Amino acid sequence: MGEGLAGRLQHPRRSLGDRHRSQASKFLLLAESDPARAVENAEWAEQNARQALLYDFTHPENWRVLADIKVRSSDEIGLRALLGDLFAVLGRDPEQVKQLEGVPILDVGKELLEAALNRDHLDPDLWFESMDEGGLEAFCARFEKLDLTDPRCNVLFGRRVERMWDSMSDDVCIPLARLLLSNRPQNFEMWADLARAHERRGAYDEAWLCYDQAQTHAPHLDLRDSFRARMAVQMETGKRLPWKQPSIEIRDEFLSKMQSLSTRFESDVSEIPVDAPIEDAVNLDQNELKRLLNAGEFAAAFFLSRRLLTRGEQWAEPYLEQAQNGLESDDDIRIP
Repeated sequence: MGEGLAGRLQHPRRSLGDRHRSQASKFLLLAESDPARAVENAEWAEQNARQALLYDFTHPENWRVLADIKVRSSDEIGLRALLGDLFAVLGRDPEQVKQLEGVPILDVGKELLEAALNRDHLDPDLWFESMDEGGLEAFCARFEKLDLTDPRCNVLFGRRVERMWDSMSDDVCIPLARLLLSNRPQNFEMWADLARAHERRGAYDEAWLCYDQAQTHAPHLDLRDSFRARMAVQMETGKRLPWKQPSIEIRDEFLSKMQSLSTRFESDVSEIPVDAPIEDAVNLDQNELKRLLNAGEFAAAFFLSRRLLTRGEQWAEPYLEQAQNGLESDDDIRIP
């Protein structure tokens, strides 16, 4: 997965984005200079502009070029969809775009896009430099209300939290990291950041639990095993009191909290009817897993299935695989 969609989102490929944006601009010029092939060249321009955004959604020029193409081709529906897509990436309410019904979007769409990009920088370094203390406090307060299920929004806000961690306390950043991970648990880098924060604080159970999650999604990094080795050396040299990895009960409680965070926006929680056949109520956990998967709540299904496997309930293994596949499919971005 690291080299696929998830890897592309986690580490946008600016060079490929630049290449496709450059191609889009060239085809756009050809469309203007060669009326006979204007439609064909405009289609090639839009195709390359979409590819530029797929490879690097963090470069504002990629959004600008595609918006320009939408305006030139009088694609009002496409421009509205692109604005909604940008609002989702920036953690804004896409419903704001619907409020523009009746507004000549082809006339004001590029202006709205420009205002959004200038107010909410996609580059995490520029964003952090533009923040004062009041802005950071407002950001943290807004964070809890965000739907972070869009993977690009999750990655973008993760980068912002990483910048904040350099100058703000763990008490501020740890809750934000948990919210991010509850929506996109495959973000192994954020798990590692969270684990290191717990390790700094001497919260070794929490550190191990987070390193365990990181290694689950990135086995080649050996983060959990390295932590355990560090602890063993420190205990042998007398620098640490004896410690052992968390009990099943502690691991279950941790995963339960993450599952709760992942469903904090869920309003339609179904229950088994009182008069349901006995066989339907035999395994409530299995019914809940099926419900979560059918509802597309893959993060919640992931944490629940891991809880069950931690307890030794191996029947949950196929559900864990389905949840992981669902999380990967959520990273399949479609550009308007």
